[in-house]
Amino acid sequence: MARVLFINGGSEGHINPTIGVVQELISRGEEVVYFCTEAFRERMEKTGASVRTFDDDKFIRAFLTGGRNYLHERINGLLLTADIVIPSVLEQIQDEHFDYMIHDSMFGCGHMLAQILKLPAINSSTSFAQTSASFNKILEQMAAKIPEETSKSIDDKFQSLTAKLKEQYDVEIPSRYEVFCNPAPLTIVYTTREFQPYGAAFDPAYKFVGPSISSRLPQEDFDLGAIKGKEPIYISLGTVFNQAIDFYKLCFEALGNTEHTIVMSIGNRAQMTDLGEIPPNFIVRNYVPQTELLPYTKLFVTHGGMNSTQEGLYYGVPLIVIPQSADQPMIAAQVANIGAGIQLQMQGLTANQLRESVDHVLGSSSYKNVVAAMRDSFRQAGGYQQAVDEIFNFKS
Repeated sequence: MARVLFINGGSEGHINPTIGVVQELISRGEEVVYFCTEAFRERMEKTGASVRTFDDDKFIRAFLTGGRNYLHERINGLLLTADIVIPSVLEQIQDEHFDYMIHDSMFGCGHMLAQILKLPAINSSTSFAQTSASFNKILEQMAAKIPEETSKSIDDKFQSLTAKLKEQYDVEIPSRYEVFCNPAPLTIVYTTREFQPYGAAFDPAYKFVGPSISSRLPQEDFDLGAIKGKEPIYISLGTVFNQAIDFYKLCFEALGNTEHTIVMSIGNRAQMTDLGEIPPNFIVRNYVPQTELLPYTKLFVTHGGMNSTQEGLYYGVPLIVIPQSADQPMIAAQVANIGAGIQLQMQGLTANQLRESVDHVLGSSSYKNVVAAMRDSFRQAGGYQQAVDEIFNFKS
C-alpha cells in the first residue's frame, strides 16, 4: 500500500473526474490524502479519502487579484494562490510520508509542490491537454491583444512573483506553461485522442483514458419515471455561469408548447419565480442528476464544460453548445469540428435561431452517427479504471 497526496482546487469540473480515480485507488489498497476546498469535503470523504482543505475564500481572492481581462493576468493570479495553498499543505502534512502525488493540471500549485516535496508527480488534466508548444502559441495570439503598457506591467509582475517563489521555496518556474498546465512525468487526460485537438501530437507521457464518470450524490429528488419514453431535450448551463434568466425565457419562447419534452436545470443562483409562466412541456429544476438523465435524452443544449460535453457524448447524445467562458469556446469548436453537434453564441441568440438549430440537429443523421462513434471510443478508453492502471504502471 502506498500513500498518495492528491492536490486539487475548488471547481466541479476539476473535482468530479477524480472521484472515480480516488475510489479506484483506495479499492486497490492505496491510502489517499486529498486536498480541496471545504465545499467538496463531503463528496470526497465518501470516496474513502482523508480530506484536508485550504481556505477557499482566500484562494479565490488571491486568484482574482491577478486580474481577469487576459490569460496572462490569470496566470499571475495562479501564482498568487501559492501563498495560500503551499503553506497550508506543508503545515498539514508535516512529518508525514507520501510515495507519490497527483495534482490538478491548473489549480493547487502542483508543479511547485512536487519540487518542494521531491515526490514523483502525476498531472490530472480535466480539460484538453496542452504541450508547451501549443500553449505558447495560444499565449502569443492573446499577447497581441494586450496594450503594450499593460503587457509590460503583467510581465514585470510575473517576473517578480516567480523570483519571490524561487527565493521562498527554491522552485524553478521557467515559463507560464509550468504555472497554468503543471506538467509532470505522467499526465492523465480524461478524454480520448480522437476528441483531443491534435491528439497525435502528444507523446506517450500523456495517457488518454477517456471520461472518468462515476456515481454522484443527487442533491434533490428527480422523478426519472416522468421522462422515460419521452426522449427529452436537456438544457443546462452548468454549475458556475448559470444565472441566465433571459436565456431560460428564450428557451421557453423557442421550445415551449412544442412536441418536445424539455428538462431544464437552472442552478441554485437563479430563482424559479423570476422565470414567469413555465410552458407545460418544460420540467424545470434547480438541479438535475445529469448522468442519470442523459441516457434518456435525444439532445443536450449545454454550456460546453468539459465534463458536461463528454458526459453527453459518453451517452450518445448530440450537442448544441453555447459556450460561456474559460475553455468552453475551445470545447465548443471541437464539438463542431468533429461533427458531434453545433456551436451557437449567447450574444445575439434568438428564439428562432435556437428552435431552427434544434430542428437541424435532430433532423440530421450525421450528428447521431458521429456521436455514436465517439460514444464507443469513450467507453473503450477505460475511464477511471484505466487511469489507475496507468498510475500503477508509473509508480512501479
